[in-house]
This record gives sequence, C-alpha cells and structure tokens, in this order.
Amino acid sequence: MSEKKKSAYAEAGVDIDVMMGSLQNIKKDVKSTNTDGVVSEIGSFGGLFKSPGADSLLVSSVDGVGTKLKVANMAGIHDTVGQDLVNHCVNDILVQGARPLFFLDYLGTASLAPEVFEAVVSGFCKACRENGAALLGGETAEMPGLYPQGEYDLVGTIVGAVERDKVITGEKVAEGDVLIGLPSTGLQTNGYSLARKVIFETAGKKLDDLVPGTDVTFQDALLAIHSSFLHPVMAVLEKVDIHGMAHITGGGLYDNVPRVLPKNVDAKFDRSSWKVPAIYTFIEEQGNVDHEEMFRVFNMGIGFVLMVAKDKVDATLEILKANDQEAIVIGEVVAGSGKAVLIN
Repeated sequence: MSEKKKSAYAEAGVDIDVMMGSLQNIKKDVKSTNTDGVVSEIGSFGGLFKSPGADSLLVSSVDGVGTKLKVANMAGIHDTVGQDLVNHCVNDILVQGARPLFFLDYLGTASLAPEVFEAVVSGFCKACRENGAALLGGETAEMPGLYPQGEYDLVGTIVGAVERDKVITGEKVAEGDVLIGLPSTGLQTNGYSLARKVIFETAGKKLDDLVPGTDVTFQDALLAIHSSFLHPVMAVLEKVDIHGMAHITGGGLYDNVPRVLPKNVDAKFDRSSWKVPAIYTFIEEQGNVDHEEMFRVFNMGIGFVLMVAKDKVDATLEILKANDQEAIVIGEVVAGSGKAVLIN
C-alpha cells in the first residue's frame, strides 16, 4: 500500500490532522473546568454561558504572558505559563471585586507541537479549576513565517461578574487608610525582557545556576507561578469594606496603584517594611539598573495591594492569615495628588 500523500497545507507548515488530534486529547481536561454556568459543549463556534443576572456587572480583561515564554522554552517547561496567564487575568478583575466566570485563550505558533500545546492547556485547566472559572473556548493558530519556529505566544481573556452595588472603584480610598501588601511569588509576568538580558547575557548565568544568596535556581525563580489572590481576598471582602485594590503588574507600584487612587491622596509606601527578593537585587546590581527604575519595571516582591480603613487592619490581617495568605503593612494613604510615593 502506498504511503498517504502529505497534504499541501502540511507541506506548507500547517498539519490540520495534528491539531485536531491534540484538540481531542484536551477535551476531558477542558471539560473538568465546567461550572454551573456553562451551557455549550467544547467545539462550538462560540461558548455559551448563563447570564449572572440583572443586578450584576460583567468585568473583563485581556493579557499575555510576555517574554516569560522565552524562559519556558529555554527550560522546556510548558505547564506553568498557562497558570500564569489565568491567574494574572483573575487578579486584574479581582481589583474591582469580581469573581471569574470564564476564560478564553489564544495560542499562536509557527507549527503545533502537540506535547507543548497539551502542556499549556493543562496549565489553563488547572488554574481555571482552582479559580472556579470555566475554560469556555480558545483559538489555536499555526502561522509559519509569522512566529519563530519552535516558539509560541499566549493571550487570555477573562470575564467575571460583580454585584452592581459591590463594585470597588477606589473612590472610597481616603487619607489615613492603610496599605497592605500581599507578597508576589516572583516576577509574575512582567519585566522578563530586562531580566533575561541581565541574567543570561550580561551575567552569563544558566538556568540551573543558583540565585546568589539563595538555594533557588534561576529557572525556578523565573518560572515561579504568578499567584492568584482570589480566595484570600474574597474572604476579606465578606467581612471588610476594602476601599481599593491594585494588582502590581508592569509599571510596578508607581504606575499601578495610582489607577485606583482619588486625585486628592497619595499612596505612600515604606520600602523598608518588606524584604526585596534576592533576584531583584541581582538584576539591579549586575545590570547596573537605577533603583527607581527597578520599582517601575518589577513588582519588587509585592504582588497585590489592599487599601483599608485603619480600624479594619487587624481584622484584614487575621482573615488573610486564616486563609494562608502572607500579608504585610507597607504604607499609608496621605494627602496628595493621586500618586504612589516610595520612601526609604
């Protein structure tokens, strides 16, 4: 019997059979993320989800993983970046008090490597289950010539809901409020272009080298999963009136916190109140990066900020501790003009 002729599309770099085989392989994992709101089956042209109701508002956000994907490729580890993306998006809408309903993903690549695709999707599914979100749909695009061979890009969209009268806008933030920081697990998904340049080019380090002063390799430090703060923060919201929240992504404390501040106050952070993780010190010293720029590029150890009234601080800290979330008082709200001010 003659060998089956390879299709012209496959010869051009896109093998539909390989893609369809991978989609079959992930169906069970994706279905495990289904929640009560899911109406449609995987494979529909559009995902169907029940409306959260007239008293709720939808909150949505879209983001990518950035050049953290380059580190994942270097390490050959692909089941963490999907978790990074879901958790990042969950945190973005959490700032407004929203719980996630569903997540949509996009994976673009030169040619599909089934084991990589399935590892990435397993990460999406794991994080969706942990956050109570359905993986409602996605798009996988093979575009040889547009993406470098062997590499891929990820983008995700989250849709959540919050009751109309419980939306957190930051308008309640007032002078005297206290800033509580939730530590990040690492670089999260920001600053990797600078980090990679300094660590691998300037300093000549390898993935299995230890970050100086720690027993953690650069691989583990750089691929640390971006935490979701959903469950501990929601536990606080059940009992405490949180005035404002900020997810510390690209732009650091300087650029993210002012997004939720009224124009008559500043958020004053005391940098001496938390220990900056060793990897940032290494990047700053080896890359000869200005100290202030480090706080604009990276989260510098603080992944999320809560703003609460002074008399609610103890209760907030107790609830976070009961939910296994480390928390540190890192500053206060003072009279000002809507800026983040960092001292010490």
